[in-house]
Amino acid sequence: MFYDTRDKSRPLQHDPFKAIVTPRPIGWVTTISAAGKVNLAPYSYFNGVLSRPNLVMFSSEGYKDSLRNAEETGEFVCNLATWDLREAMNATSAPLAYGINEMEKAGLEPAPSKLVKPPRVAKSPCALECKLVEVVKLKDAQGDVLDGYIAIGQVIGVHIDDHFIKDGRLDSAAMKPIARCGYDEYAVYDSVFRMTRPTS
Repeated sequence: MFYDTRDKSRPLQHDPFKAIVTPRPIGWVTTISAAGKVNLAPYSYFNGVLSRPNLVMFSSEGYKDSLRNAEETGEFVCNLATWDLREAMNATSAPLAYGINEMEKAGLEPAPSKLVKPPRVAKSPCALECKLVEVVKLKDAQGDVLDGYIAIGQVIGVHIDDHFIKDGRLDSAAMKPIARCGYDEYAVYDSVFRMTRPTS
């Protein structure tokens, strides 16, 4: 099968794009407004983009509360979404009115961050405290401006539950991170394999 994405008469009932670009890490982003209102929302367009320094990004389809708060205060926190927290993560995706605390609605306890103001999810085994670097407004191939944004942050603080550190390495499989797949589907990984990168 092949189809031209510019052709609106799609051959499949549901767009397979998100099912192809899978699995996608979930950036469970905590922000706080200038007025002190906490927001927590999951973003499946999320990833690390650089290691020196540590940079992460999340992409927002529409100018949502997380983006608004991050631009107001210049800070956000990325919490790791795990199997044990899957229902709470999903609950925080509800389209609540601006200013309503999704963390409270989902029954999650906040924990204070060290270097930024937004709290982190206390039960999440890892959290990345970030300073906003820039927000990029997206365009399409024709140069038309879209209602889409990429927020890039520099990680300035890292929280790790010591229980998951083994021999100086983070045992990510033991945390059972979840990822977004296509449609209403998710994945969890609890095993990994190793390959050594070739040197020549």
